[in-house]
Amino acid sequence: MSRAFVEIDNVAMRYGGVEGTLALEGCSMNVAEGEFVAVVGPSGCGKSTLMRLVSGLWPATDGNVVVAGREVDEPLSLVGMAFQNPTLLPWRRILDNVMLPLEVVPAHRARLRRERVAYEQKALDLLKLVGLEGFGAKYPYQLSGGMQQRTSLCRALIHEPPLLMLDEPFSALDVFTREDLWDVLQQVWMARKPTVILVTHDLREAAYLADRVLVMSSRPGRIIAERKVPFPRPRTMETTFLPEFTALVADLRAYIAAARRGEEVV
Repeated sequence: MSRAFVEIDNVAMRYGGVEGTLALEGCSMNVAEGEFVAVVGPSGCGKSTLMRLVSGLWPATDGNVVVAGREVDEPLSLVGMAFQNPTLLPWRRILDNVMLPLEVVPAHRARLRRERVAYEQKALDLLKLVGLEGFGAKYPYQLSGGMQQRTSLCRALIHEPPLLMLDEPFSALDVFTREDLWDVLQQVWMARKPTVILVTHDLREAAYLADRVLVMSSRPGRIIAERKVPFPRPRTMETTFLPEFTALVADLRAYIAAARRGEEVV
């Protein structure tokens, strides 16, 4: 196993001051460099809060968050993020939406003007990788929801972030489009091997994509269970029909049901 790339040690997060909502408490987890980890749990358990702490968007109330050997105390430029909604800029063409992080991340912003042709080719290569070759000149409204989410994934990857944070990126899509994008994400991860943290409510998605699945308790959230995913890659839809896959999903569902009841997980 590679060294820990993300280290979360006894983290707490409270909103609204000392009398506010305690979202996380005693939350600890490590993610190895190049590992794909999925985080699941009951609604409102703090999964999205955890994502924002790791990316530096919010400071922890207590405990330590360390990424790439450095304590997180500000938003991180080494992170690529994709959310449930693609949030594409409607007035920008697809190619320009993909390239947006290059205008923001300092290391790339300084080079973008003089190396724009090379960067555009890189963006076009990403679009081709996710099945959007020829769509760079389109606007977001001209693309389906699944195509917009593919664009969002390209945007998260364009600056080659070593850490990819995905917060329910496919939950708004129909089941067939969602499963197509599982394969796209798997292909991207296998080609580039970033460290990935995926938050999802879809237990099949977690079992299909991740190396490990972590289960959170009800609020205040903490990690209460871990399951390693044994299936070799590349995984296919046939994988999801294996008895072992079904058993893993059933185990995860049982963990979450117990967490919702406030019971100890065994």
